[in-house]
Amino acid sequence: MILLQGCLDGKGFFGRTRRSKIGGHEEVAALDYRFRGAAGGSIIRPKLNRHLARHIIGTGRRSRTAHGLKISTTDADTLKAVLYSIDQGGQPIATTTTTLQGSAVKISIVGIGGTFEGKLSADGNSIAGTWSQGPTPMPLTLKRATNETAWTIPEPPPPSKPMPADANPSFEVATIKPSRPDERLSILVSPGGRQFSTTDSSLINLITFAYRLQPRQVTGGPAWLETEKYDLLARPDTPGMPSEKQLETMLQKLLADRFKLSFHREKKELSVYAITVGKTGPKLTKSDGDPNGLPGLGFRGPGRFNGRNTNIADFAGIMQTLVLDRPVVDQTGLGDRYDFALNWTPDETQFGGLAGQLPPQSDKADVPPDLYTAIQQQLGLKIEATKAPVDVLVIDRVEKPSEN
Repeated sequence: MILLQGCLDGKGFFGRTRRSKIGGHEEVAALDYRFRGAAGGSIIRPKLNRHLARHIIGTGRRSRTAHGLKISTTDADTLKAVLYSIDQGGQPIATTTTTLQGSAVKISIVGIGGTFEGKLSADGNSIAGTWSQGPTPMPLTLKRATNETAWTIPEPPPPSKPMPADANPSFEVATIKPSRPDERLSILVSPGGRQFSTTDSSLINLITFAYRLQPRQVTGGPAWLETEKYDLLARPDTPGMPSEKQLETMLQKLLADRFKLSFHREKKELSVYAITVGKTGPKLTKSDGDPNGLPGLGFRGPGRFNGRNTNIADFAGIMQTLVLDRPVVDQTGLGDRYDFALNWTPDETQFGGLAGQLPPQSDKADVPPDLYTAIQQQLGLKIEATKAPVDVLVIDRVEKPSEN
């Protein structure tokens, strides 16, 4: 195993300090929504060759952040690596691929949308290259460390104990207050699932999150369902990390208690987008995260999606809630959880109210493709417009929230 060390200026592998959680790691996001912290973290073990197996660590002061990368070989004589952001908790993250061809080193981490490309020095003691995660690549030089010079990698917190499967939890403590005008939408679940919080969230946002619906699947009710915005902070009354279903159940109970929400369901045929498997099959990496843990989903900006420990149904849910203007139906038949990134150039029909904040169209050769092409090229899936029967939630009664 090899230990290398290096520094990133400006921000770390997981972004600046705006705290949006993906898989327990900090992310920068132009839009923070449905960031569900997965329990624990993936461990990645890379290798460069028998001669080059170690760690990469860096120092961090203010705008500089310390990082570590352990590189080793597998029994099959391939490379594997584990990435650590020392100044951001030291949680290990497994690389998706780690390769060495001649002196060219390439590392990708699909779950956080990051890549590193560099050149191994002739003496094997350093790799000079570029870290890319978003629109601005950053120089990164990794140097071999010794036992004397290596930074200590913090011990990650122990995995969260899951909430009992037969538990029927509620939110024990919940505060709801009007949002400030300068806030933006976020719906966050802390690592371990012990805190649920939102900012600038409408009741429609909360309903669609709690019941996995697209806004078009909610009808009835007064206009303030979309215009009144709230900040919410809630904690479960039952120990342990809740499952997705338990988290949604707690929010459903809160909506009934504090907003007096009651409704009935109907089945209607609506225009939808259907996700199916492409002709060449899926291009997805199975996650080594906890299959019973919470998935991590989020955006580092419009058109820059990262998913960790997530299934396609969860991906369809965030696409229908944030990106597209109609329900999205998962028809892939894929039941596993995956780590993947999706990068595309949004158009004016996507991201709803954020249309004015989307980046201008570019004619550069390396600009990401449109959403439909990106899903096919990068994920091996297809998304097509069609019609299908879907559940519709019809509101019978709702009130503005009771005071805290």
